[in-house]
Amino acid sequence: MTRLARFFHLAVMTTVSTLVLTGCIGDRRLEIMQNAGPEELYQEGAREMAESNFGAALTYFEVLEARFPFSTYSRQAQLDMIYGYFSGGQTEQAIDAADEFETENPSHPRVDYSLYMKGLVYFDKEPNFLERFFRINMSERPPKDTLQAFNTFQDLLQRFPESPYAPDSRERMIFLRNRLAAYENYVADYYIERGAYIAAINRAKYAVEHYPGAPAIEESLITLSQAYSMIGMPDLASDAQRVLEINFDIEPAPQPDNQVEIIELEPPPAN
Repeated sequence: MTRLARFFHLAVMTTVSTLVLTGCIGDRRLEIMQNAGPEELYQEGAREMAESNFGAALTYFEVLEARFPFSTYSRQAQLDMIYGYFSGGQTEQAIDAADEFETENPSHPRVDYSLYMKGLVYFDKEPNFLERFFRINMSERPPKDTLQAFNTFQDLLQRFPESPYAPDSRERMIFLRNRLAAYENYVADYYIERGAYIAAINRAKYAVEHYPGAPAIEESLITLSQAYSMIGMPDLASDAQRVLEINFDIEPAPQPDNQVEIIELEPPPAN
């Protein structure tokens, strides 16, 4: 037995022994994990997965991957483990599993699936219970995972435009794009209220340039028109206002009589 084989054997025996001691598996499952081939191990894991027994399914798949790391069933098990972790609420493990699959199988035909699942993990469309209870404005929350989800779906579309997961990824990007633009507007408003007009312009311009087509861009253009006017740049203010008129049918805003002192502030603290 080679050193690598001994390592995998030890890993399997350690995993199975731990499960036995903690009472997580019965005699039948123990026998299958110790003696079954890759096909049977995968079928047992798939059966548990179909019944939403994600913990048991992941155990079968982990044993399969440890005992038969180079089998075709092990590759499929890796993909199923991403979904199992995701469905079981183990988000960090799901992301790690997706990254590991892509790293180990860069040319595998299902890499698009691992990217799609990684995007879903990051995707945070609905506020959680506490956010709904306290009526938290999601546009005021730093993007964090929202940007990760957007970039992951964008990566999928660029690399696999014909993927069956491309249409849904595109729809999710539309939602995420507006979330990201809305957050830029929130930060720009923070700067406007404090007289930091250059900083406000930079955030609003970023939203316009990086998230075109988002409904929140209307507010970004209003911010640009207002901020340019306040620092005495009427031509640029008129440009922003003209785009507003063309795309959103908004009447020109009155220009301020006086310019203001330009102030710069540090970025607002994360919520």
